[in-house]
Amino acid sequence: MLTRFDAIVIGGGHNGLVAAGYLGRAGWRVLVLERLDEPGGAAVSASPFAGRPERLSRYSYLVSPFPRKILRDLGVGVELRRRPVSAYAPPGLLVDDPADSARTAASFEAVTGSRGDHAAWLEWHATIDEVARRLFPTLTEPLPSRAAARELFGPAWGPMVERPLGEALRDRFGHGLVRGVVSSDALIGTFTHVDDESLRQNRCFLYHVVGGHWRVPVGGMGALGAALATAAVRHGAEGRCGAEVLRVEDGEVTWVEDGREHAVDTRYVLSGVAPAELARLMGEEASEPAPEGSQTKMNLVLDRLPRLRSGVGPQDAFAGTFRLNEHEDQLASAYRDAAEGRLPASAPAEIYCHTLTDPSIAPSGRHTLTLFGLHTPARLFRDDNDGARAAMRERYLDALDEHLDEPIRGCVALDANGDPCVEVKTPLDVERELRMPGGNIFHGELDWPWAEDPAETGRWGVETPDPRVLICGSGARRGGCVSGIPGHNAAMALLTPG
Repeated sequence: MLTRFDAIVIGGGHNGLVAAGYLGRAGWRVLVLERLDEPGGAAVSASPFAGRPERLSRYSYLVSPFPRKILRDLGVGVELRRRPVSAYAPPGLLVDDPADSARTAASFEAVTGSRGDHAAWLEWHATIDEVARRLFPTLTEPLPSRAAARELFGPAWGPMVERPLGEALRDRFGHGLVRGVVSSDALIGTFTHVDDESLRQNRCFLYHVVGGHWRVPVGGMGALGAALATAAVRHGAEGRCGAEVLRVEDGEVTWVEDGREHAVDTRYVLSGVAPAELARLMGEEASEPAPEGSQTKMNLVLDRLPRLRSGVGPQDAFAGTFRLNEHEDQLASAYRDAAEGRLPASAPAEIYCHTLTDPSIAPSGRHTLTLFGLHTPARLFRDDNDGARAAMRERYLDALDEHLDEPIRGCVALDANGDPCVEVKTPLDVERELRMPGGNIFHGELDWPWAEDPAETGRWGVETPDPRVLICGSGARRGGCVSGIPGHNAAMALLTPG
């Protein structure tokens, strides 16, 4: 091993691997240190059930906003496949892809009793698509000023940036289910509500829609993580798994690997871990309040897809995002429960069946379901993580049963030990396994993707008070989601003259 590197990347998640690939391609000597036994971070696949061959995307489920530019630049060979249906929300709101199909219009009219919400849906998404078309290219450029960003938004600036999202939804949509389905992009992974004056929900919403359609990586999320790791090594980066960083000080990184402590000098440190975790490694106090995640994840293998009471075929209902308990009243009730310290009685969630888009992950011919539960902040699990995890598992299964013509538990496959193939991850489980403080999948609060302070304009949003240390993970200004953008931007901050 070299005794000095140009850059050491802490964390071999998808963002760290992107940064390493760009720097290696530029001829830098780069070392990636990953604590876990395989690269990819949260973008990994696993076969968690004894004797079962299915490869489930275990933590991160879908990809967006991942610029095609990054995949092309690094020569990453992975297929991101669009799902055949966008969404289904009981009792019968079916959104085809594209959403202007006659079937979509008919489902809106059947659920809402009029054609108005479908027309408003098309107009709303056309507005978002136009904002995304203008804004998305700036995410891999130096930070624009707030004024420049406002020009990109045009008339959408006020509804999306200056006022709580709930106002925009009530102005446009008449039915509570439609408003709830639209609002879920503002709530997933973030504990808030649509009328929060802090606008946390608006920022979360923007990151979830700016990249366009969410896509399924063929081969599972692990295929993306593995392809990025292969590209980084091909471009000259050195990767070491099972290497836990202990401290960062004075241009030296110390880690433990195979029971031995190692220390290497470096010109720059790129951190793919959460800012709070980086502060700990540097022996500093965290500059922000402790992050808190707000999601429960559940993975299942099914012998067959269940029939629905609505009559909608399971091949359609589960092909996109199955919206569970996402009427605005159910979302508000779940938020109130959690804010008052109770596990949500009406548990909202989004469910994905990746095998309907990519059968390769289940050679058995069975189906996988992955569930992303909303409004389950880490605080609800701290007193009894095991008990709360078990309770949420039953609540999600019961909530799904309300819309099925046969119990979901009767469709769940058994592992080699005869146990149901159901796995649940709480925010505390994510914290323990991935070192995301509070289980926060965004590493902390999401920021607007432009310079809020004029002094930031023209920078990359990855800088820290120490010029030798940069953020290349989700804690960067344009972090969050499975995008590779902060990894790209951290590399560009070092490679771009000036």
